[in-house]
Amino acid sequence: MRIAIVGAGAMGSLFGGRLSRVAQVMLLDPWAEHVAAIQQGGLSIVELDGQESRFDVAATGDPKAVPEADLAIIFVKAHATRQASEWTRQFLAPDGLALTLQNGVGNAEVMAEVLGAGRVVAGVTAHGATLLGPGRIRHAGQGPTHIATRPDIEKKLAAVAAVLEQAGFEVHLSTDLDSLVWGKLIINVGINGLTAILRVPNGRLVESPAASELMAQAVAEAAAVCQARGISLPYDDPLGRVREVARATASNRSSMLQDVLRGFPTEIDVINGAIVREGERLGIATPVNRFIVKVIHAIEETYAVRL
Repeated sequence: MRIAIVGAGAMGSLFGGRLSRVAQVMLLDPWAEHVAAIQQGGLSIVELDGQESRFDVAATGDPKAVPEADLAIIFVKAHATRQASEWTRQFLAPDGLALTLQNGVGNAEVMAEVLGAGRVVAGVTAHGATLLGPGRIRHAGQGPTHIATRPDIEKKLAAVAAVLEQAGFEVHLSTDLDSLVWGKLIINVGINGLTAILRVPNGRLVESPAASELMAQAVAEAAAVCQARGISLPYDDPLGRVREVARATASNRSSMLQDVLRGFPTEIDVINGAIVREGERLGIATPVNRFIVKVIHAIEETYAVRL
């Protein structure tokens, strides 16, 4: 299978590196130093047990250099989804699929506008990874990957799932897209914004009583929104699941924390911000999520003058 990874940050590199041993993989990313490091010395992944693995995987910063792909996996930040979709349109095979494993909500809809709904697939993953530097990442947490299937592409997705499983990922196909996306969203709501504000790895949130209480309130608001929307979550205890993920990825720096530490735009508006918007539409108060959104916006606006 010919696979393009669009957005080869921590998560894209994790999936791309592993998949490179069972498929023909090309990483596409605009970060020149990262691409150059992979081209010159391969991709290094510090595994969960501390061992470091090296992967010889192709990488480029030019979408025109990506060969035709049967599968494109999108891992860019939400604000770059449309650009990533435009890149993908250049090399995705006519019968190929574009899979989003991004955070937040709305990415699949943006991709469908560019690529056509028939070629877009949404999924979520419980894996966590941290970018250590150009050409080097840490695998910081693992869990299942769920992909939404439908009858017209069932056979294609079965083949995709098989390749991912060969690469060492636990994969499940599901017909309930809303459950998958909102189930992952609630986990991000409880973890990402708070770790970015406090500047701590995931596990610290459940060790601090005050942080744990903020997590509980943010998750309760998100769960109330899901209930009002009639969404059946893929777990019975939202807060328990968020705490479980935080413990399982205890050493991980969330993607939003990594953005804040690097002074990059965050995905707050498609995570906690999505809860605020849906709360307003449904008449549900979301004060904690609103506060988290405002604080992250304030952090972004003061990057240049931060002490």
